[in-house]
Amino acid sequence: MTSSINADLHCHSVISDGTLTPEALAERAKAHGVELWALTDHDEIGGQQRAATAARALGLSYLSGVEISVTFIEQTIHIVGLGFDPENQALQTGLRQTRGGRGQRARSMSAGLEKIGIHGAYEGALKFAGNHDLISRTHFARFLVESGVCRETNEVFRKYLTEGKPGFVEHRWASLKDAVRWITEAGGVAVIAHPARYKFSSTEEFALFSEFKSHGGQAVEVVTGSHTAAEYVSYAAIATEFGLAASRGSDFHSPLESHTELGTLPPLPAHLTPVWELLAARIQHLQ
Repeated sequence: MTSSINADLHCHSVISDGTLTPEALAERAKAHGVELWALTDHDEIGGQQRAATAARALGLSYLSGVEISVTFIEQTIHIVGLGFDPENQALQTGLRQTRGGRGQRARSMSAGLEKIGIHGAYEGALKFAGNHDLISRTHFARFLVESGVCRETNEVFRKYLTEGKPGFVEHRWASLKDAVRWITEAGGVAVIAHPARYKFSSTEEFALFSEFKSHGGQAVEVVTGSHTAAEYVSYAAIATEFGLAASRGSDFHSPLESHTELGTLPPLPAHLTPVWELLAARIQHLQ
């Protein structure tokens, strides 16, 4: 497989905070020309068998995937895992522990919104959470849009769910070291997701990449839905500097919310090593 393959290795289903089933995502990926696909739900691999089975039926090559929530320098970042064994017990245990704090965090978020007159947010958010163990800010955002508080989910995040706003509750997730270890010991490759989204100084960003590499991390998302064309160039350079492979993914969540459709991103820069080259033996060629 070359760097020009239409790979989409980052998207979400109803198992976490997407709005489509794994089967519907597989069909949508195939319809938009995706040739290699991965479902990467947040802190959860319960949709992997469904995704792989759907991909097989469509003749779509597949890699197992997950997106792990990590706390690094007091910020939440995300590490994508690709090509791991979903049956690995240490990975399953680590993800279960990471999910464990979401329920209490959600109740605290609801209490914060209650104080400013937004009632029933917890119960409202639960309606949008296909998996109640993975209730998240996105589910609250959808409830606030449905309730008419805001017009779109991005507005909800800006006004209510980011640091310093009434519905924001800090949460400590997995450590970077543990997240990378769970993925690599399960036979997969760890990838820094959408790095341009993090509010790190240049020194902090260098620390992130250095520590990630020291723990066995092997790749970074260069071309992803939230990056600009200039950021493709910036993170291609960082991938080269740190000797990392490059990944590509839309971070698709919903037909109504996502600005980047599955399979519509430009190809990776040709001089980079695509992450799927590291995972050739793990790709399920299902044609």
